[in-house]
Amino acid sequence: MAEAVLRVARRQLSQRGGSGAPILLRQMFEPVSCTFTYLLGDRESREAVLIDPVLETAPRDAQLIKELGLRLLYAVNTHCHADHITGSGLLRSLLPGCQSVISRLSGAQADLHIEDGDSIRFGRFALETRASPGHTPGCVTFVLNDHSMAFTGDALLIRGCGRTDFQQGCAKTLYHSVHEKIFTLPGDCLIYPAHDYHVSTVEEERTLNPRLTLSCEEFVKIMGNLNLPKPQQIDFAVPANMRCGVQTPTA
Repeated sequence: MAEAVLRVARRQLSQRGGSGAPILLRQMFEPVSCTFTYLLGDRESREAVLIDPVLETAPRDAQLIKELGLRLLYAVNTHCHADHITGSGLLRSLLPGCQSVISRLSGAQADLHIEDGDSIRFGRFALETRASPGHTPGCVTFVLNDHSMAFTGDALLIRGCGRTDFQQGCAKTLYHSVHEKIFTLPGDCLIYPAHDYHVSTVEEERTLNPRLTLSCEEFVKIMGNLNLPKPQQIDFAVPANMRCGVQTPTA
């Protein structure tokens, strides 16, 4: 079932960012943390950005970028991840000229710190930064400048949302972030989260998401009683991500 859904998602991706589209879009999967990395490029200028790279798959991503003849300007993170180490630090070495990017509110190191309303430009395109805290204080959603795509990280998932029980999470804050910064986008805006095997739209999530169609009070109650297990990689992923994913060599 998951493979069938993934094939549908890939068809949707190819239709939106295929060979005839002005923007190039690729979705890459990391199986251990079940996370997605997104590559966006301008076919004319060949400038590109990479959203939420993973350390273990950074060499794969760098190879694809070279094969496609792109120049990676930025490796950007939607937040300080707890389920994997970011690949943005390694990509700075693999692809000279690439800069790491994260929200200033994350407290993490990076070449560039962004805030709500900032734009990340690549060729004719730009990603608008929308602060969407709640899963973590430094979560952001990246929205393509024509409002056709939104990369929501862990703030908004398909028929779900990120947990709020660690990393200074706050269910009430997340509820308002999603409703005010994501659900105000056009209904046909495509939602590309950091997890799940398919894509959705703002309208679908605004009307069908079983958590976020509740009242804020009901949402907070549900989020407080999820009783989820601790992320397996959190103890070493978060400290590493605070350093842009750069590992401290052992003696």
